[in-house]
Amino acid sequence: MSRIDREATRLTGLTEDLLLLAQLDEDPAAQLECAPMDLRTIANDARHDLRALDPTRTVTLTGPENHSAPGPAPVNGDEDRLRQVVTNLVGNAIAHTPPRTAVRIRVGTDGGRAVLMVEDDGPGMTDEQAERVFDRFYRADRARRHSAGAGSGLGLSIARSIARAHGGDLVVHTVLGHGTVFSLTLPVAASGQLDVGRVQVGDARDTE
Repeated sequence: MSRIDREATRLTGLTEDLLLLAQLDEDPAAQLECAPMDLRTIANDARHDLRALDPTRTVTLTGPENHSAPGPAPVNGDEDRLRQVVTNLVGNAIAHTPPRTAVRIRVGTDGGRAVLMVEDDGPGMTDEQAERVFDRFYRADRARRHSAGAGSGLGLSIARSIARAHGGDLVVHTVLGHGTVFSLTLPVAASGQLDVGRVQVGDARDTE
């Protein structure tokens, strides 16, 4: 009965993911409820989520440059959907790197775009894996395909679709043996949408 319940939950999640992807393909903007916000809020929460999921890790919150303080990243976005993107990136960092692997979350503006990056010092990916990592149902680690807690292979596809629905993108930079960086970039909010409140975050030295 427990196995049946787990499988039913998995299939329900898979159905919901496929429905969301179909909706994002058909009418991306209709799936968003956008309002002025700052990506620093999500970045700060992601830092705490990582710490809660794996207290052995060093988690650092910085600006787009590793040694700078977190910077403003005002966007007009759907906060729930953008949290879904970053939650997926955090989950991947936990699932695909060994315990105690350092993770850096970087947030701010770069080249006129708001950016939030999740960077790890894990094993990285091959060029082939990096090219396919956003493909639907693709898993870089085939050994986890049928393991407990393995996802559907749709998370990064959904994350990129959400980013593109916002007029942005989600890309990966990785070198085998030298870690991975996922970068979410979004248009900076227009000047009339910049009042998103004061965001309390740590600086480049803030780790947990």
